[in-house]
Amino acid sequence: MLESWRWFGPNDPVSLDDVRQTGAKNVVSALHDVPIGEVWTIGKIKSHQSLINKFNRSSSPLNWSVIESIPLHEDIKLGRKNSQIYIHNWITSMENAAKSGIKTICYNFMPVIDWTRTDLNLHLPNGAFALSFDYKKFSAFDLFILQRPNARDEYSDSEIDEARETFDNMPQDQRDQLTSNIIRGLPGGISGGHDLKDFSSALANYQNVSSADLRENLHNFISQVIPRAELAGVKLAIHPDDPPRTLFGLPRIISTQNDLEELFSREPSPANGLTLCVGSLASRRDNDVVSIATRYANRTYFAHLRAVKLDRDDNTSFFEANHLDGDVNMIKILRILLNEERRRRLDDQNNKNEIFFRPDHGHQMMDDIGKKINPGYSAIGRLKGLAELRGAIRALADELS
Repeated sequence: MLESWRWFGPNDPVSLDDVRQTGAKNVVSALHDVPIGEVWTIGKIKSHQSLINKFNRSSSPLNWSVIESIPLHEDIKLGRKNSQIYIHNWITSMENAAKSGIKTICYNFMPVIDWTRTDLNLHLPNGAFALSFDYKKFSAFDLFILQRPNARDEYSDSEIDEARETFDNMPQDQRDQLTSNIIRGLPGGISGGHDLKDFSSALANYQNVSSADLRENLHNFISQVIPRAELAGVKLAIHPDDPPRTLFGLPRIISTQNDLEELFSREPSPANGLTLCVGSLASRRDNDVVSIATRYANRTYFAHLRAVKLDRDDNTSFFEANHLDGDVNMIKILRILLNEERRRRLDDQNNKNEIFFRPDHGHQMMDDIGKKINPGYSAIGRLKGLAELRGAIRALADELS
């Protein structure tokens, strides 16, 4: 398995020199300065690539190996008339990346929000801080801060009462912080620039879009992209919904094994693959993540190895746990992926299609506490996770050799 590390560009608090010290050789990155829907030119790609790949004899080499992500314009997800322009631009960006030697692309098809957390600094008993999702806080935001139209129809009377109590017990600064935390899940949210008005407007676009509609829009996108990906030698790796359930009345269509089965059945090309995000899939109690990993191992080209623990009371709230200590047995997941790599080598002695993985959503801990970070992407917490995963992989690889 190929160790990788997410890097958000020159403004990332974790520098490339820091990345070198982790031992990871592969960088996961994107062109965050290109507006969503515009073409990633070869010049732009090469410029970013040169930052990552440049090294001298005294420094360890790095390689931009995985793109996460080329964002999809909302018009593609909404199936609007001008979506063809943005699909064409996306394909051009993909082909330009392939011409530059980057052929593994993670992407998602989540409407409006890429990820949702209510707390970006949950204080753990050991003193570190983690990302978390609290369903009562989320409901309080949806019902009483955002005041989304018709939201009450999606909650039971008891859930509304709990949300009201949670809201009433929040001072204004906590309400403001909750709003900021949730809006961070909007595309571009890492750098800010969104407010409740933007959020409400974006949600309103999906009022009449059903899950079936969204699936068709994904199929329309994939059916055009896959043939070009095959020609370019690109492996696409869709990321599951995070968390994998309906939020804000939005349709979510990559949340379960059935969702993945429909996607891969309709577009069976080997280029149509999966980013196995253990934490995202595990955030839903009825997902058997080990079974999903086994079923789609041959389509897994990238893995986000993070762990979550679900709240036993509501089965919806969760927090980001240590990488080997979540509800899913990470050792079983690693064994599945290592066995898949072995199968690929046996099928083709020249096959170098190893699985890229990265430690995801590390805790903010030790000297990183108090520093400016991208939520979930502090240096020390991820380094701890990478070290744990590296040790487990080495031991399992020896066992399977």
